[in-house]
Amino acid sequence: MNSRNLSVRKTICISVFSFFILTACKKTEFTAKDTSSISATDKNNVRTSGLPNVIIILADDVGYEIPTCDGGGTYSTPNIDNMSANGMLFKYCHTEPLCSPSRFLLMTGKYSFRNYFNWGVMNPNEKTLATLFKSVGYTTCAAGKWQFDGGDASIHSLGFDTYSVWNPYEIASSGSQGSNYKDPKVYQNGAYLPDSSTNGKYSDDIFTQYVNDFIDSNKNNNFFVYYATCLCHSPYSPTPDDPEFATWDPYQRLNDTTFFPSMVAYLDKKVGEIVSKLKDLGLYDNTIILVSGDNGTPHHIHSVFGSDTLEGEKSATNELGTHVPLIVSWPNGIKNPGLRNSNLISFTDFMTTFQEMTNADVSSYGTLDGVSFYKQLAGDAYVPHPWLYTYYDPHTNSGNNNLKIYVQDSVYKLYDSVASKPFRFYNMETDINETHPIKKGQMTPQQKTVYNNFKLVLANMRSQY
Repeated sequence: MNSRNLSVRKTICISVFSFFILTACKKTEFTAKDTSSISATDKNNVRTSGLPNVIIILADDVGYEIPTCDGGGTYSTPNIDNMSANGMLFKYCHTEPLCSPSRFLLMTGKYSFRNYFNWGVMNPNEKTLATLFKSVGYTTCAAGKWQFDGGDASIHSLGFDTYSVWNPYEIASSGSQGSNYKDPKVYQNGAYLPDSSTNGKYSDDIFTQYVNDFIDSNKNNNFFVYYATCLCHSPYSPTPDDPEFATWDPYQRLNDTTFFPSMVAYLDKKVGEIVSKLKDLGLYDNTIILVSGDNGTPHHIHSVFGSDTLEGEKSATNELGTHVPLIVSWPNGIKNPGLRNSNLISFTDFMTTFQEMTNADVSSYGTLDGVSFYKQLAGDAYVPHPWLYTYYDPHTNSGNNNLKIYVQDSVYKLYDSVASKPFRFYNMETDINETHPIKKGQMTPQQKTVYNNFKLVLANMRSQY
């Protein structure tokens, strides 16, 4: 890492701590902004409603070391790389280490202690990104992995007009949801598609086509798409671009990690198909597309990143378990295309970002915890996160309730004292697997300042739950 950039980030982090401890640590309610806050430039760039379309593509089990544009050296991701070259890449986007709590953060903009109590089960009365977009006139679509339970009733109550999904209900036993790849079990309009329409087909082909058909049907409307791909979760298996696909039996649920690179390439191919559809309809320039991953890459997947070979750490709260890619495309709105943005981003930020963009009234949503990055896209003045806070209580369907609470920036992390465990302070750049906590007596003056500020953040957050 460039030492000058590191120094600048540390200086920014320390200098804005006082402001954020007085504001971001308090329990606050976000309210609608006056519509006059939309800049004249933005108004000139938008369609009839005055707002861009939005598509979130959330890949499953894809950590930050996977896309080539992020520094990965193992996989082929030309479509995502092109989005980065012509959009914005956020270098330090973090979420939680497992899919279910991570998706709650993204969909609701709230820390987990506020609304995450059961694996894969969201309160059907929760306010979501889809709720927000519907409130300002968007048509909404969910595709791919649902994992919020409730089937048709919850999908609609959580804000989606139409959907084509896998895993509509939370089922504890692995594999009970049916195949998530070849011969997929797809749920639409309150029922599963008949086997005759899915046999021999591939889940993300069906979902991508559904998204593209939705875009085509709503080309004259503003729309929001949440596409949570099945790719690249286990079981690792051939895609339709692999010769083994024709004879592959998905019901054996075999796991062959040699197919993981092909799965990444196929994910990138699906991204490219959505981009092509938008371009064909003349919608690409004024559509915000965000591509990210729900948590780190799984164990047993080894990837070249820079000069290192890294093993995925999904389920761990270290850097390789929580650091995910975030690439944003929006030709009409991003003022500095190709920028590699070094500011911190949390999955809680999506809700506040789109609230700022749309000026939606979220006064009934409860406490929102994110910091908008909308002005970062637009090249306007902004105040970034000086730190990210995580309350990670997994509530897995296998009984894992190992609570971990921590605050971090792009270099340092401090774990709160939980269940008789003391505070632990790490330098994530020199100790990526967090095996050597920094002792107080060995801290530099600058590290002591960060440590003390982080403790203050944890104390303020602790008062809220």
